Amino acid sequence: MITSWIRAIFVSAVTLFVWPLGTHAQDYPSRPITIIVPLAPGSGLDSVVRLYADRLQKSLGQPVVVENKPGAALMLAAQFVSTQAADGYTLLVSTSSAMAINLTLYKSVPYDVKQFTPISYYLKAPFVLILDPSVPAKTVPELIALGKSTAAPLTFSSPGAGTALHLSGEYMKSKFGLNMTHVPYKSTPQSIQDVAAGHVSMSFAEVAASQGLIKDGKLRALAVTTSSRLPQLPDVPTFAEAAPAPGFEAVSWHMLFARSDVPKPIIDRLHAEMDKIMADPEMKKKVTDIGLLPIDPPSIAETEKYLAAEREKWGSLVKQLGLEGSQ
Repeated sequence: MITSWIRAIFVSAVTLFVWPLGTHAQDYPSRPITIIVPLAPGSGLDSVVRLYADRLQKSLGQPVVVENKPGAALMLAAQFVSTQAADGYTLLVSTSSAMAINLTLYKSVPYDVKQFTPISYYLKAPFVLILDPSVPAKTVPELIALGKSTAAPLTFSSPGAGTALHLSGEYMKSKFGLNMTHVPYKSTPQSIQDVAAGHVSMSFAEVAASQGLIKDGKLRALAVTTSSRLPQLPDVPTFAEAAPAPGFEAVSWHMLFARSDVPKPIIDRLHAEMDKIMADPEMKKKVTDIGLLPIDPPSIAETEKYLAAEREKWGSLVKQLGLEGSQ
């Protein structure tokens, strides 16, 4: 009798603990959702978020608000979301900088990446290798040969040490054993313009930022860093096929995150909604027009594996360059 009484109390306690959680997830969402963006309005990342926020709002039946919190190398936004309630009403969009590179580059990161779980990995931010047209290399193999044989190092620009664009250049240098020197700038436009002006040999650049100069013949595009060719530059080969270098990929990416202690049914609901949104041909076209590469979101488990691989890849390179804890 006593045993039965104790068992009844235990079952009741478990039910009381689980019931609010299940009910909360089942009723989600019952009020507005906020997506925190780590860059300023008008950026490519921000523009895409606003595209799918509008669609999420329609499918979920609640307002979806986009709030910009730029600063601290994209870490301010992540820090803010890490302090919010784990109820699925405050989400984060982030990139390889805040969720992979900065973990090794910075002495201190104001959040633990274990506090976050990916909801959707929905696009890649591709880069294109651009050259000063006066550089005597018209293919990737010719550039590799030049970079190995030249006495004076080739120069490559980026918008700053430790950025994804800088590390893409270092990744190429390490991969092929090239004689190259990094030239950091304070902004992306300046780093690209100085390649076109002949002050720097080459750079990795975002497609949207360099496409006009490529079409005008002021820059030579040798390869894109994605594993497949880009619709915006269909005649430009991938590194994998041009070098050739199977498996070569150096991209940033955009992911939607929630706190890792948000109930799983909520995460699964949002993942499913993003799957539907990113499958829409109109959505894919709008993302492509911005200069980005939409993808079919992999499963959450596959995305977590990809995140782990990206952290290892870029973290190892940062250490190899002696930049660990340099910021």
